[in-house]
Parts: sequence; C-alpha cells; structure tokens
Amino acid sequence: MRWISWCFVCLMSTAVSAAPLTAELGNGPPIPAPPELAASGYILIDATNGEVLVEQNADQPLPPASLTKMMTAYLVEREIAQGRASMDDLVPISVRAWKTGGSRMFVREGTSVRLEDLLRGIIIQSGNDASVAVAEYIAGSEDVFADLMTQTAQQMGMQNTRFLNATGLPADGHSTTARDLAILSQRKIADFPQNYAMYAEKSFEYNGIKQANRNTLLFRDPTVDGIKTGHTEEAGYCLVASAERDGLRLISVVMGTASERAREQETTKLLQYGFRYFSGKTLLEAGVPLENSSRKVWFGTEDSIDLVPVNSVYVTLPLGREGSLEAVLDAPASLDAPLSEGQVVGTLSIQLGTRTLAKTDVAVARAVPEGDFMKWAMDTVMRLFE
Repeated sequence: MRWISWCFVCLMSTAVSAAPLTAELGNGPPIPAPPELAASGYILIDATNGEVLVEQNADQPLPPASLTKMMTAYLVEREIAQGRASMDDLVPISVRAWKTGGSRMFVREGTSVRLEDLLRGIIIQSGNDASVAVAEYIAGSEDVFADLMTQTAQQMGMQNTRFLNATGLPADGHSTTARDLAILSQRKIADFPQNYAMYAEKSFEYNGIKQANRNTLLFRDPTVDGIKTGHTEEAGYCLVASAERDGLRLISVVMGTASERAREQETTKLLQYGFRYFSGKTLLEAGVPLENSSRKVWFGTEDSIDLVPVNSVYVTLPLGREGSLEAVLDAPASLDAPLSEGQVVGTLSIQLGTRTLAKTDVAVARAVPEGDFMKWAMDTVMRLFE
C-alpha cells in the first residue's frame, strides 16, 4: 500500500457520494464519458462493493418482465439455505401452475417435480409454470408469495420495487428499477454462491424438451456467467448480466431495449466500458497491522501497539488513480491500558479527492494489560511533560 498517502487526524467528517465514480476522477489518464445506451434505464456496478460506475434513469420504475424471476429464485435459494426446503423436495404441480402461459418449463399437472429441477427451470428456461409452482409450494399461493417478494425487496433496500406475481407477466403496478435489480443481483451472488453456477448453464432439459439459456452473452463472452433475461411487449427486452475479469466482477442492468440483439449489444457496451476504465483492489486485509499506525500506550505492560482494520478494505478505482488515493486515519495519538484484543479505537477511510471509497473501524492488534504500580507512577509523571 505504499502508493497510498496517509493523513492522520483527530476528527474527521466526510460524506459518501451517491454519484457515479466518474464524478471524482482526480489526476490520471483521461477517461471518456460512458456510452449512452438505447434503453429505458440502465446501471453498471462493481459487484463487490456496489460502487456505481454508470447509470441512466436507474431509479425509474419499469416493468421487469422475467427479471422478476431473480427474486423468485432468490427466495427459493433462501428457503434451502435456511433449512426450510431441500433441493430434493418433490413439489406438486397444480392446475394453475400447469396452465400459466408464456415461457414454460413444461411441467405436467398432477405430477411432482424436484425443487432443484424447478429452480433450473426458472433460471435457465425462464419457466412461468415453474415459478408459480414454487410460489405455491413456499407460500401457499402466488399472491402471498408476491407479498413476500416485495417485503424481501424492501428489506434489501430495493425502495422502488413492487411485485404482484412470481413470473413477471404484465400486471398494473408490478415494477422495479435498474438500481433495485443491481442490488438484488449483488445479494444473489454474495448470499448463495453455491448456487450461482446455475446461472451460467447454457441449457436445461426437462420432460424431453431441451431449452437454451436465453442469455446469449453466455455463448459469446466467456467472462459472462449470468444472470437473467426478460421480455414482454410492455417491458421491452431486458438483461441483467454479470461478468468477471482479472478479479473485478461487474453487474450490468439494461431495461427496455428494442430487441434481443439490442439488449446484448447495449449490455456489452456497458461491460466493456467498465472493464476498460476501472479496476477493483483489496487495499488492506482485516487484522493485518496498518503501516505507520503504531500508537503510544500509557500504563500498560507494553509501550506501543499497532492498529489493524476490523474489515478488509476493497475499493473500485478509475483507470490510473492509485496514486491519488489517501488513507485518513481517525484515532487517538495515544491509548490508555488496559486494552482488550480487537478493541475498536478509531476509523480508517480511503478517499479519492472528496469521495470516500471505503471506511472501516480500526482496533488494537492485541490485548495490553495494565502494568504494575511502578509503571503507572512513571507514566503519570512522563505524561505531565507531554
């Protein structure tokens, strides 16, 4: 971390900007303006920390079509992770699920289907029938499940989302935003990494019918490994994609394009821009002593102590801006024993110009017990002179 300058302060107050990262470039190679897409709304974020790289109409409520199924699948995965369901559960198929129109997995009424197969049917085949089946299995009815979807969205911070069904079939008031879908995508990857490989599977066969994944970028770009497509006449053609290159994972959301080809092309523009002009770096590891952070300890069995970040510090950087970073440590110049291991004594912020990129608490690296009476007396006198 030698290329980061350090600044030590007693008090610090900064605001985290919500604007795209290109709003704070500092000195470095020129970075062009992001591409303008032929879409109703779009956003590009770093999947690790949610940093926004590009956005346009990202908070505009729009019909999500089958992007809705991202939340449907998320709730299935959550039920499994929390032990309330299993991939091997046999899910009964109702007449209502069987009759649901649109894209289908082709399950049959009166049969029972493994939950894992239904999950693949939702993710890969975009099956409306599979979505209704799991909604009824988990919540008893699709209406109740849709309410659970909306409540979960609100808990995630998806402030402009309302789900009225599990499929994304047109319904008045059923809407979300590009930003909210980016939040959901980030949570999906982070919360259930054991299932994420499903989103990269290029086809799935059920009931003798093999269907290809509708995310055509999986066939064209080896770095793309998800996530979901959507289309209705009302919503247009939509695509949420995620890709990873050189340790940087990006999530793009493109809503309301004119064709399958257009959603692929516009998504590619966003991803190419992000990977070309940004990088992601872990600057500090949790528990590893900070450089030049040693603090004087009074009244203890040791005279000094190193400080460590409580959490690892990851930042997203515009091209060539490493030398413009500044680490701002807000911690007392000295500490009084006793100190317990892991005791928080301040904060550390990583800044690029006026922008705070990351922040973590800092703690003492180890415990420092109180010294004996002689140590107390000596330090009392010495501190009078300081």
